[in-house]
Amino acid sequence: MSSTPAPAKKALTALDHRIEAAVGHSVETLWEHRDRDLLDEPRARLVDAHRDLAKAETSLTFYRVLLQRLGSGEFPVDQALFARIDRTVSQMKQAAAIRDEHQEKVLAALEPIETAARTQPPDEGRELSAPQFAALLAIAQGAKLHEHLLTGRLSVVTASGTRVAYSQLQRLEEAGLLVRDTSHPVHAGQPVALTDAGRTTLAGSRRTSVAAAAPAQRAGAWPAPARSRR
Repeated sequence: MSSTPAPAKKALTALDHRIEAAVGHSVETLWEHRDRDLLDEPRARLVDAHRDLAKAETSLTFYRVLLQRLGSGEFPVDQALFARIDRTVSQMKQAAAIRDEHQEKVLAALEPIETAARTQPPDEGRELSAPQFAALLAIAQGAKLHEHLLTGRLSVVTASGTRVAYSQLQRLEEAGLLVRDTSHPVHAGQPVALTDAGRTTLAGSRRTSVAAAAPAQRAGAWPAPARSRR
């Protein structure tokens, strides 16, 4: 009885972090939503193009690994080996060209979504939830967005050591409360800071919290006696 093979994992691409930043979801979530027909037409087109790019990356990786094996010393150095190397290099060039074509298609589908995200007006006057306030407060002390070199996963680490979910960062960024310094690569740590709107919102939330914490004076009650000064 043969066991059912596990589904192949999605190959990472160089555009994954840009896609996730633009749409506010992980690539895996986008793929799941596409399979369930939950995406609008622009995002569905983006996922379809990204799937083709992932397949092209897998093909390119196959030839790259094969070329490494051919040059590893496993095979005798003869004319047959030279012929295999030449053939593999040619195939890898073709795979790279196909990868580049699919990457251009992903960029063409991604750029309108990025433009819409940048031009979306911030949600002014919106009350922060408790998790959002905690995340904003932690990031106010200093934070960096990091990308794992092997997995491509994104994570936010604050100066105090607190970890903020990347999805939380995206929501605050989309609301115009945070900004990232994109001049730094994410694998080296991309500084994250509050915008003027973020600082204003944080200060307003603090005042609201303090006001809410103060006990309301009962109507008709005598004022509390003043503390005696020493």
